[in-house]
Amino acid sequence: MQRQRIEMQRNRAVIEHVQPEIDGGRFPIKRVRGEKVTVEADIFTDGHEAVSCVLCYRREGDRDWTEVPMVLLANDRWRAEFTVTELGIYYYTLRAWLDPFKSWARDLAKRVQAGQDVSVDLLIGAGMVEAAGRGAQGQDKARLHELAAAMRAGGEAGVGCALSEELAGLMYRYAERRHVTTYPVELAVVVDRVRARFSAWYEMFPRSCWGKPCEHGTFRDCEQRLPYIASMGFDVLYLPPIHPIGRTKRKGKNNRVVAEPDDVGSPWAIGSEEGGHKSIHPRLGTLEDFRRLVSVAREQYGIEVALDIAFQCSPDHPYVREHPEWFRKRPDGSIQYAENPPKKYEDIYPFDFETEHWRELWEELRSIFIYWIEQGVRIFRVDNPHTKPFRFWEWVINTIKQQYADVIFLSEAFTRPKVMYHLAKLGFTQSYNYFPWRNTKWELTEYFTELTRTEVKEYFRPNLWPNTPDILTEYLQLGGRPAFIIRLVLAATLGASYGIYGPAFELCVNTPVAPGKEEYLDSEKYEVKVWEVDRADSLRPLIARVNLIRRENPALQTNEGLRFHPTSNEQIIAYSKSTEDKSNIMLMVVNLDPHHTQSGWVELPLHELDIDPHQPFEVHDLLTDARYLWSGAHNYVELNPHTLPAHIFSLRRRVRTEQDYDYYM
Repeated sequence: MQRQRIEMQRNRAVIEHVQPEIDGGRFPIKRVRGEKVTVEADIFTDGHEAVSCVLCYRREGDRDWTEVPMVLLANDRWRAEFTVTELGIYYYTLRAWLDPFKSWARDLAKRVQAGQDVSVDLLIGAGMVEAAGRGAQGQDKARLHELAAAMRAGGEAGVGCALSEELAGLMYRYAERRHVTTYPVELAVVVDRVRARFSAWYEMFPRSCWGKPCEHGTFRDCEQRLPYIASMGFDVLYLPPIHPIGRTKRKGKNNRVVAEPDDVGSPWAIGSEEGGHKSIHPRLGTLEDFRRLVSVAREQYGIEVALDIAFQCSPDHPYVREHPEWFRKRPDGSIQYAENPPKKYEDIYPFDFETEHWRELWEELRSIFIYWIEQGVRIFRVDNPHTKPFRFWEWVINTIKQQYADVIFLSEAFTRPKVMYHLAKLGFTQSYNYFPWRNTKWELTEYFTELTRTEVKEYFRPNLWPNTPDILTEYLQLGGRPAFIIRLVLAATLGASYGIYGPAFELCVNTPVAPGKEEYLDSEKYEVKVWEVDRADSLRPLIARVNLIRRENPALQTNEGLRFHPTSNEQIIAYSKSTEDKSNIMLMVVNLDPHHTQSGWVELPLHELDIDPHQPFEVHDLLTDARYLWSGAHNYVELNPHTLPAHIFSLRRRVRTEQDYDYYM
């Protein structure tokens, strides 16, 4: 131990300010298969010796590290990157050491440039090369001895060999590394499949799929709705809870406290005498019907079925009878129902995660996920995770992903920012967020700059929803059809993942239960709805067009590369996304005012977009197929919300002009 301390004291290289690193390495960063992990760090030493450093990475379970040489940027800041290719967990760390040969070569170049005699210096370098050669094999060994001999011979040829890139590479590979500093933390990367980054969700109540008044839909009816959903380009079909619904304290239409005999109740009041979280509402069909729906959606339409997981029970749930110890008791002996004062949810019992029997409770809740995974489900939307212990989510998500690395968890946590971010750190793949209430140019710019340009981007993947069964924003209530179009374009292009609650969204349903409330009148949460999905005024064609644009343009399939651009009108927001190589550049310009035509000038950073400021460039509106020739950094736009309040432009950086054609003639 004493010898180890002495050796550590001789490790003179310093590694600091590693990025990305979440909370000192306590939590992993997130990537999807095929993405790069770019790592930077401050690496330096005392004195004037040169430093060499490497980025080391390995998959979980591998013993050996793969090394990537780091490149000096400026001011002792170094960078390297690697690509993750498999699902699961990767680890990375850094190593640095003083490099005698690099120091010698650097000083030799200076002496040669100054015209000094370097014959002795070449002999010193030759000795280093010969020492490295003793540890080399095959052709590399022979080549090192050849280079050393040339250096001992001196002259211009010897200097050329000494300063060659070939020798630098061989010495990097074979020279002895002494007193290596290893960064003390092995940082983790959770690697998901691509759908974790890029997805389009459609939420639908299966009981409303039949299309006839007072008729309860089934999973077979849902199959008939799949072509409709696929025609709009969605790849995830999210179903609210599909389990039996309790009758005790069942809520009536519009959340009335007293239900009528034929009221169907809220799907989130889970559990009845027919079963609980591992059972299916008998009016929806059988387990075999559900498995068939999952299979048909995936195999025929490329759609994955996502399930809602809500860890709560109706008073009629079998757990209440079989495991009363999992619930909190009131002084009168009754079980405590859910509350968010002054609201009371007497049809729901929350679990008591403080129970002495928490281990059994945790294992049972985990088994619910496993049960539905075994039925073919790989995506879960988790209801209100912020009301359950953080430690529980960290444990359950990590243990499940160790066995099923392709599972995706969406956190439905509309809560305080730090709580929302912490849930993402704990393992949630995607997250709901504040997008529904960010309406002004300043609000959108500030929020999405935070999500995409700060450390948050390393672990928090936003999934943008303009509406949900619980959320009908004032903007949608007052803005009419143009407001729905505006929020659709913003959600689909600001984020790589987004979703809508339909058919309410495409039919522009915007009547609240009461003024100042964000609840829908005649909410589908409490009744079976009949949707006229073939209405002529539906947004279905526009949604299909937007999703097609997303699929055909890689820049829109990631949150990287999002940049906001100045406009002369605060009602107009402009932003771009581009691929790393600038082969795909997308520019979105949106009128945020759903009532009035707005116009103004958009300012583009032509240099950043790799556009020649002295040449015209084409902007192709993929929504209308209109093409415009723009020139310079400032260009005029005008958007009428009652026709189409947004442009989704594809930029073509080089356009042939009349002069070009004259030249070719």
